[in-house]
Amino acid sequence: MRKKGKEKAKQIETVIRIAVDAMGGDWAPREVVKGAVEAAHEINAEIVLVGQQEIIEKELIHYNLDGIKLTIHQAEDTINMDDDPVRAIRRKPDSSIVVGMNLVKSGAATAFVSGGSTGAVTAAALLILGRKKHIERPALAITFESTNGPVLFLDVGANADCKPEHLVQFAQMGNVYMQKIFNIAEPRIGLLSNGEEAKKGHKLARSAYPLLEKTGLNFIGNIEGHGFLKGSADVVVTDGFTGNVVIKLCEGFGEVFADIIGQSSNGNTIRTKAKGRVLNHTPGALLLGVNGNVVKTHGSSDSTAINQTIHVAERMIKQKVLETIGT
Repeated sequence: MRKKGKEKAKQIETVIRIAVDAMGGDWAPREVVKGAVEAAHEINAEIVLVGQQEIIEKELIHYNLDGIKLTIHQAEDTINMDDDPVRAIRRKPDSSIVVGMNLVKSGAATAFVSGGSTGAVTAAALLILGRKKHIERPALAITFESTNGPVLFLDVGANADCKPEHLVQFAQMGNVYMQKIFNIAEPRIGLLSNGEEAKKGHKLARSAYPLLEKTGLNFIGNIEGHGFLKGSADVVVTDGFTGNVVIKLCEGFGEVFADIIGQSSNGNTIRTKAKGRVLNHTPGALLLGVNGNVVKTHGSSDSTAINQTIHVAERMIKQKVLETIGT
């Protein structure tokens, strides 16, 4: 009897329930709902669509829901992209971002996915979930496949303004992540800059360089743009402003490249397949350093990107990323 009880408890613990912000993003709720339904058919997890029930139900009637675990959790309000993040969180407690984040805090959901305002998602995670121990600033991180293996790049948008100490913490979080998730014993840590010399870069980079040297990490120095793309380091750190510009620039190249190919392929465009693939990265960015599994996807995400981001959240849970950071 005891054995059966333990097995039952284990089954309860391993249930994956992913809350998805149905109202967040440029194409919400249509593309979010479509992507969530697609993901629910592909993964062994319950998807909880957070938002206005009546609107979500109107979208769901277009899809086959047989055999999938998908529910709706009511959230009456929405945080807009131009809202002040902290003020909106406090003034809109029934918004989809706040409600979804509270589902994670209460344990009702094991992860939260949103394509809403990056500032609001980050602020809500900090105010509701809190930071992991010893982490001053959480960071948005993406992994991509370079020509030399996987690379973790952070911060890509959570912190526009950083101190040198924050870049050190990004490196430390990235180091643990690559050790635990990709089994790299001593990840090579690189600092994104405009030259390999220690004195290159703006004030932030120049100040962070000597601090990174003293961490005991496998810090290999500055990484330029071409080295970043070639995978000269396993972890590349920068401030959120620079990181966000880099990622969006690469995605822009991908879209332009797709358009050029599409125009020369007798009208058979491959824009969707090529979009955002200059870095060959997943659309979901992990918010590392907070007490909960949070994945931020692009505001312009279509259903395919939403689906892929939900898969990222599932992997984040299964690989126990939350447990590896800030311990």
